[in-house]
Amino acid sequence: MKKPFVTKEKAQEIIKAVPTPFHLYDEKGIRANAEAVKEAFSWNPGFKEYFAVKANPNPTLIKILGEYGCGCDCSSMTELMLSEAMGFKGDDIMFSSNVTPAEEYAKCAEIGGIINLDDITHIDFLEETLGYIPKKISCRYNPGGTFKITNDIMDNPGDAKYGMTTEQLFEAFKILKSKGAEEFGIHAFLCSNTVTNEYYPLLAKTLFEVAVKLKEETGANITFINLSGGVGIPYRPDQEPNDIKVIGEGVRKAFEEVLVPAGMGDVSIYTEMGRFMMGPYGALITTAIHEKHIYKEYIGVDACAANLMRPAIYGAYHHITVLGKEDAKCDHKYDITGSLCENCDKFAVDRMLPEIEMGDILYIHDTGAHGHSMGYNYNGKLRSAEVLLKEDGTFKLIRRAETAKDYFATIDFTDEYKKMFN
Repeated sequence: MKKPFVTKEKAQEIIKAVPTPFHLYDEKGIRANAEAVKEAFSWNPGFKEYFAVKANPNPTLIKILGEYGCGCDCSSMTELMLSEAMGFKGDDIMFSSNVTPAEEYAKCAEIGGIINLDDITHIDFLEETLGYIPKKISCRYNPGGTFKITNDIMDNPGDAKYGMTTEQLFEAFKILKSKGAEEFGIHAFLCSNTVTNEYYPLLAKTLFEVAVKLKEETGANITFINLSGGVGIPYRPDQEPNDIKVIGEGVRKAFEEVLVPAGMGDVSIYTEMGRFMMGPYGALITTAIHEKHIYKEYIGVDACAANLMRPAIYGAYHHITVLGKEDAKCDHKYDITGSLCENCDKFAVDRMLPEIEMGDILYIHDTGAHGHSMGYNYNGKLRSAEVLLKEDGTFKLIRRAETAKDYFATIDFTDEYKKMFN
């Protein structure tokens, strides 16, 4: 059973200061999880978690992770700028992008971040942009085909736009080495949101074996291997959560089985677990404001897909708790909807919940990653506030809600219309 990290009474207290909808984050949970990840990989002296900024680009939250040694995984100019502004620089930044503009490579080089090349053609592009090849560089690998755990197909890397083929990876290392690269890394992302302790160890073994062959055939000095993301969270209440301690131990075994005998026992392990690091420690808090009784029973809330778009675009499941009714019978079937002019704007379809009354507070679970960060302004909707529930029980506004003035700020109005919005 999924339990909220906030009570109805505390939510009501926050709502008096910050009207719904808003995303709420659990500082205590974030810190405990960051410590657990650090401990699970403590066997590797060079281990580093690069938090995927795209999952939740809020400086307050990222700085908390920084206290546990985490760096930033960036994929755009603004993410690089944000990370730099927070004090991250050099090897604390991993730049994993694709279809990358020249100015973004230049920015990463300026702040000393590690560039993770997505394609072999980017080698010449990068050299033309910078005038040189960085001494330390990484390449993204895509082995193609399907990725299986036992007999289950987990994902299809062959259909993904990311990374280099095996042949390209080996050729890229040779070219980069000839152009002056001295330290190399390998990166791969083969599955998304896996809820199994087997994924990372299996991925690790695959990458470790490739790394050994790369060293043998190219002579490259491989100093790190980035397992990227893919370690998921249990969105559904009947799913068993991943055990990061078991996962870390599985990676250690593969490390000792493959890399140590090859004389590569000093390789650092990197991860980019945006969803695992933050997902369960965020919730969308919203209020029931309308009910509709036609062919189905609908509850309309003051949040919409502009606040959390995963259910609308992926059909993703997010558990919902009606605060104060955690122990009530789930004997009413509802569609929980927002106000967008799109029929897919539903947080839940045919969901069994307790009877919902107008004014009830709904807690939508697991929005800490890819929640607020994927927000948008369709229908002129304004993006919501973000609030941190601190360890001592107090709360702090860490991003204010957008206003109409924010929405209109980028429009080149004539003087006549400017007066309307000032």
